[in-house]
Amino acid sequence: MSIHIVALGNEGDAFHQDNRPSGLIRTYLGRSPLVSGDESSLLLNAAGTVARPVFTEYQASAFGNVKLVVHDCPVWDIFDSDWYTSRNLIGSADIIVIKYNVNDKFSFHEVKDNYIPVIKRALNSVPVIIAAVGTRQNEELPCTCPLCTSDRGSCVSTTEGIQLAKELGATYLELPCRDDFYIGKYFGGVLEYFMIQALNQKTSEKMKKRKMSSSFHGIRPPQLEQPEKMPVLKAEASHYNADLNSLLLCCQCVDVVFFHPDLQGVVEAHKIVLCAVSHVFMLLFNVKSPTDIQDASIVRTTQDLFAISRDTALAGGSAQPSGNPPLRVVVKDALFCACLADILRFIYSGAFQWEQLEEDIRRKLKDSGDVSNVIEKVKCILKTPGKINCLRNCKTYQARKPLWFYNTSLKFFLNKPMLADVVFEIQGATVPAHRAILVARCEVMAAMFNGNYMEAKSVLIPVYGVSKETFLSFLEYLYTDSCCPAGIFQAMCLLICAEMYQVSRLQHICELFIVTQLQSMPSRELASMNLDIVDLLRKAKFHHSDCLSTWLLHFIATNYLIFSQKPEFQDLSVEERSFVEKHRWPSNLYLRQLAEYRKYIHSRKCRCLVM
Repeated sequence: MSIHIVALGNEGDAFHQDNRPSGLIRTYLGRSPLVSGDESSLLLNAAGTVARPVFTEYQASAFGNVKLVVHDCPVWDIFDSDWYTSRNLIGSADIIVIKYNVNDKFSFHEVKDNYIPVIKRALNSVPVIIAAVGTRQNEELPCTCPLCTSDRGSCVSTTEGIQLAKELGATYLELPCRDDFYIGKYFGGVLEYFMIQALNQKTSEKMKKRKMSSSFHGIRPPQLEQPEKMPVLKAEASHYNADLNSLLLCCQCVDVVFFHPDLQGVVEAHKIVLCAVSHVFMLLFNVKSPTDIQDASIVRTTQDLFAISRDTALAGGSAQPSGNPPLRVVVKDALFCACLADILRFIYSGAFQWEQLEEDIRRKLKDSGDVSNVIEKVKCILKTPGKINCLRNCKTYQARKPLWFYNTSLKFFLNKPMLADVVFEIQGATVPAHRAILVARCEVMAAMFNGNYMEAKSVLIPVYGVSKETFLSFLEYLYTDSCCPAGIFQAMCLLICAEMYQVSRLQHICELFIVTQLQSMPSRELASMNLDIVDLLRKAKFHHSDCLSTWLLHFIATNYLIFSQKPEFQDLSVEERSFVEKHRWPSNLYLRQLAEYRKYIHSRKCRCLVM
């Protein structure tokens, strides 16, 4: 017998990330006298997890011979990256532990806004423990102004934690420190109580099954075997970072060049990427006006660092496919211009690797004062209007932002004429776009815009065979590396568009979406839905989606009694029908045994034991 515990949330202290102790769950497993398994074995199990990479897995033995399996996920981004696996783990949990640090309001809001809605949907009489970890370091009341952000670093109050526990009907615990009393006796006592309750419930259910099986004499009911395991569709890793880095290196679709009058070197870049990162570049390229930004420091930074040059005699940069020469920008600061190539590489890599940037600048500028001056200018460029510069501590910011923070900012330019240099014509409507993003994210479009094709020299490009809504969803993926189809039909249309433009990762995302939607449907909805599953299979095969077509065949076989009654079932080919009949569930043998058992029950030979 086993107990499955799922732990969610980050209990680490955001202000002391360098030397923080072991996590709550691991500390409990290492100290509890009821749990066997030394520290080295726990570490081995945690590092050797391959089947479920979303969670860190711990395995131990409790109460002597009870297997204890704990899955711990402290980061929401990792949890959300494979939410199909995450949802299944939460659904199979016997106990759920939610943890956050009282000194890190970010971890509390991550629990409240992200984890809690998922748990509410999957919760089914499973006990929940909410653990508030740490001693509050700042008890002052935060500002209540709706526009103020000064309370982000303040403590999470006891009232907030209790209110969150009431929403879930959970048990609320405060653990000021991680010693033997709070971890072993306080937290451990509550956790072990729920473990005993889970064991009692499982034992009771097991006894009921034994009584049911022993209550029949003579012919026993047939045992329904489990359906075959469905094929696993694997997601493809994102290459968003590499795509935009390649764009900077290959210098395609360049529309802006930077130079210093006293220097020979010229640095090429792309307006759309720079504007997605910085309001300074938005102001420089007239995407926004000073009135729109309403921040004097950003306006001052733009004026101090850059100036637009109208001198066409200056060298540097090649003409765009549309024939317009790149915009020439003078960098007024010679030191900043000398490091501009490293700064652009930092920006195109996601603008979070501050230590690498500082190391690159230090190689070129030997004086530490010059290095600090250039770093401060980079921080001013990345400043958010109306807010105090939040990039003062580079190490903290690097730990908090390990991902691209402007992939969602690129959505600001989606289907907008700002900086657009190409227009797609679809179903009588026009959709503006940006060649740089399209070339970086789609190899087919890169070949189309840079080869000897009509599209390379044309601004208006017609698109056939795709609806406007589907093409906009396709562009949304290229700009933001994510998409959310409205339903199975829209996902299939997007899959067809992705196959047409050879974007394999988007194909896999659509496949996983279709699979998840079909698996979440109850049998009654499957029987009544208007979706033609065989037509879906045909499209998947025609557009070379082999993984999806194989999965759909297994899905039809697993739900044989439902789909065999539908008229489109007759449209299956001989080979497909043979596969479905071979792997059908329930099998013909089980149905025959069930008919014989029912016949026996209703015959005179079998008398009721009660009456």
